[in-house]
Amino acid sequence: MSEIVLNNFKKIGTGHPVYIIAEIGINHNGSLDNAKKMIEAAAAAGCNAVKFQKRTPELCVPKDQWNIERDTPWGRMTYIDYRHKVEFTKEDYAEIDLFCRVQGIDWFASCWDEEAVDFIEQFNPPLYKMASASLTDHALIEKTKATGKPVMISTGMSTMQEITDSVNFIGLKNLLIAHSTSAYPCDPKELNLLMINTLQGMYPHTPIGYSGHETGLATTLAAIVLGATFVERHFTLDRAWWGSDQAASVEPQGMTRLVKDIRDIEIALGDGVKKVYDSELSARKRLRRATSESAK
Repeated sequence: MSEIVLNNFKKIGTGHPVYIIAEIGINHNGSLDNAKKMIEAAAAAGCNAVKFQKRTPELCVPKDQWNIERDTPWGRMTYIDYRHKVEFTKEDYAEIDLFCRVQGIDWFASCWDEEAVDFIEQFNPPLYKMASASLTDHALIEKTKATGKPVMISTGMSTMQEITDSVNFIGLKNLLIAHSTSAYPCDPKELNLLMINTLQGMYPHTPIGYSGHETGLATTLAAIVLGATFVERHFTLDRAWWGSDQAASVEPQGMTRLVKDIRDIEIALGDGVKKVYDSELSARKRLRRATSESAK
């Protein structure tokens, strides 16, 4: 049985409700007000957690790209200035932390550099997520693992060898693995959902989940049927907003539907043991013909 216990005593794994993550990422476009509205909407939809992304721009943006000018919601500016625009401050995250507590929803982050881990750690998150791009960044993985928190890795844009090397480096303790394909939005023919079963076979005592970037909800529901113990979908208030992740995101109405359908699937899957339910007895008595043996 696969199970991870978070520092708030919630459990992720086999036999527990699917842990549903709304990834806000940087879809807030640097607005704390947007972030709060997204947190509130995710909580109202029934999500278990929201996730942000945290970067130290000077460490994450190659120097040869710093002064390249780009069009942004704030006008044309250098890329390094844009990256600073979408990063929240310590005071911002303190507000986010308090707001999530009030809303009754977990929050954590994907940290893209070691300084970002130190920054987020001061808020004592229940776990950390390694973005697919960071799967081979052993220095960052080591820094994240040193917090003692569960580490969720995402496997998009990675070979099987890179996945196994990363798992071997991290170790199976406090590890969660998310199948993913890093295309935004992702074509259904490239989702390869049966990889969920492949990872379950490789790591039977590790919670396996799904991080989806497709449009629509049906394929995420299929991941639940295949046994995903947690799911993550990008989340936004409006898919027409500026930003590269918006088109592959789910809006509040869709997230509400997704959460409801996931909970219905959990109930409907049952335990795999055949039984005759009380609700069937009247139909059984009325419709089933007696066999010659039972008629005696």
